[in-house]
Amino acid sequence: MKDKNFIGGLLLEGLSASWPVCLGYIPIGIAFGVLAQKAGFTPLETGFMSLLVFAGSSQFIAVSMFSAGAGAASIIATTFVVNLRHLLMSSSLSLFLGRSGRKKLFVFSYGITDESFAVNFSKFKGGDWDINRALIVNFSANIMWILSTVAGGYGGQFIRPHSFGMDYALIAMFICLLVFQLKGPIYIFTALVAGISAVLLSLCIPGNSYIIIASIFAAGIGVFIKKKAR
Repeated sequence: MKDKNFIGGLLLEGLSASWPVCLGYIPIGIAFGVLAQKAGFTPLETGFMSLLVFAGSSQFIAVSMFSAGAGAASIIATTFVVNLRHLLMSSSLSLFLGRSGRKKLFVFSYGITDESFAVNFSKFKGGDWDINRALIVNFSANIMWILSTVAGGYGGQFIRPHSFGMDYALIAMFICLLVFQLKGPIYIFTALVAGISAVLLSLCIPGNSYIIIASIFAAGIGVFIKKKAR
């Protein structure tokens, strides 16, 4: 009975933390499903892609490049570079997961996204959080993402392209996540440096690598300022 109560408590805590992410995934997932349907993907192919890749921004980019007639090599290379940010997120989370088993870490790594990272990192910093709760956050978000993209794939045939502002859904969610992370002047300054750097670098660097460079540059400046402030 205690075990059931313990598992129930874990599920409740994990789902309580993940429901805003799951709610946000619904319009974004549907938007991606619609975009994939317009690109010629079937709902099954869309769901299979969401299961294997599970990276919203990379999926949007890959489908857009596919629609534009890009080759497989360029699509893979571009999505790989865009997903390099997961190295930064994983290194941050590794500070709290050092004692976890390899099997759990392997499963956990699959479910790391920008949104689940933001939720789990905040919870880990709070202290009362562990990999079991974090796994619930990751996989509840994963399930909602897959279901939403498949639903968008089915409904895409009834929706005209660029309707309802769906192209802006992913950008809007990233802005929302950023706002919740701005907990002091150093964070605001770092965000401004990252944004300005990304815009300037995009003018002279082709592709999407400028995003990674700007992120590393801004994070380095933020860490330097924080150490000086201390």
